[in-house]
Amino acid sequence: MVKTDLRRLTKKRVLIEDVFKKNLKKVEIIGWASKTRGLGKIRFLLLRDISGMIQVTAVRSKVKGDIFEMMDKISSESVVFVKGEIKTLKQAPGGKEVIPDEIVEIAHADELPIDVSDHSKTELPKRLDYRFLDLHRKKIQSIFKIQSEIAHSFREYFYNKNFMEVQLPSIISSSSEGGTELFPVNYFEKKAYLAQSPQLYKQMLACAVENVFTITPVWRAEKHNTIRHLNESRQMDIEMAFAGQMEVMKELELAVQYIVKNVLEKCKVELDLLKIKLKVPKAKYMSYDETVKLLKVKYGEDLTPENEKKLDEKFPDTIVFVHSWPASLKPFYIMPKQGKADAKLSEGFDAIYKGMEISSGGQRIHLPDLLIERLKNKKLNPKNFKSYIDSFRFGAPPHSGWSIGLERLTQLITNQTNIREAVLFPRDRTRLTP
Repeated sequence: MVKTDLRRLTKKRVLIEDVFKKNLKKVEIIGWASKTRGLGKIRFLLLRDISGMIQVTAVRSKVKGDIFEMMDKISSESVVFVKGEIKTLKQAPGGKEVIPDEIVEIAHADELPIDVSDHSKTELPKRLDYRFLDLHRKKIQSIFKIQSEIAHSFREYFYNKNFMEVQLPSIISSSSEGGTELFPVNYFEKKAYLAQSPQLYKQMLACAVENVFTITPVWRAEKHNTIRHLNESRQMDIEMAFAGQMEVMKELELAVQYIVKNVLEKCKVELDLLKIKLKVPKAKYMSYDETVKLLKVKYGEDLTPENEKKLDEKFPDTIVFVHSWPASLKPFYIMPKQGKADAKLSEGFDAIYKGMEISSGGQRIHLPDLLIERLKNKKLNPKNFKSYIDSFRFGAPPHSGWSIGLERLTQLITNQTNIREAVLFPRDRTRLTP
């Protein structure tokens, strides 16, 4: 690569989509070389940027200097500047092509370790080893454009409902939920962990400012290796004061419907590229008792992935809310029915969409003495939760909430088999790079 004046090359740069939208006659564009080929005395280069693709065509007898020879040397995925004239050509992609007056290879690409075409047969583990290259593929970009819209729509929905967005600690002193393995970290002379949930903090906030939401990373140290679990993920969480499980389930229903509606409206190109037929989901509310009877599940057992798929078969394009779970199956902070420590049922729910649990939530315990009893019932030490318990001693209202995994919802909306497809740089039991 020769030294170039990058400022000169980028000063008048236009996006490729503008070539088609604005009927430009002369352009300066920069992108990646998707494909090059020769045909006798003609050379073709397909140039791609984030907005689209255009063909660059050089005829030996009509181009200046060494442009023709240079096009033979441009490797796939090299970054290239092209200055030239726009011509109409029906056979070209989009019906237009660039006749180059100048070509500069800004960054040369070595031989690629993976196939970055949209028909790539490279296996997922190898693609994840070179994720930065895998993201050159339009199909992969489409997944994350949709994910961006999911996060934006979640945030927009709750801003419009006057919820406050909050930023919560990622380093904690003890378990948020109990029973889940934690990642320890060195924190000066103290023992600390990566947060497995924003649960306890968002409750404290709801008791002060009523309605809050957050999008935050969480870490769970379970040694699983499945197509639906990660060790680092992002959660979309809410917490509401003066609300029970039914009220927050309704907010989840409306939020997911809002998200899907926006994805349908704003990500049409990406949905088409991924060949996804998406519908705004309906909602179905069922008690745990009704659900286990319908699925012929033994009472007192959790729902398996097979049970969740069965619910999708029975209620397609539907968010199925399974509420009023046995207290024994829910975390210590979920309110037992009637506020009784020995109640068999709880004010907790799960939400299943497209055959997979997307959320778990419910009403929280806001009564310190009851919370201590529930911690002891779960064989947890109340001393480890002192600041959390004490936060409810000064006028804490009833409150409820839930969380949705951003990657899992992306996986389901984009029809990905493996959740790692819905994470830019996955962190699981074996993967710590790139």
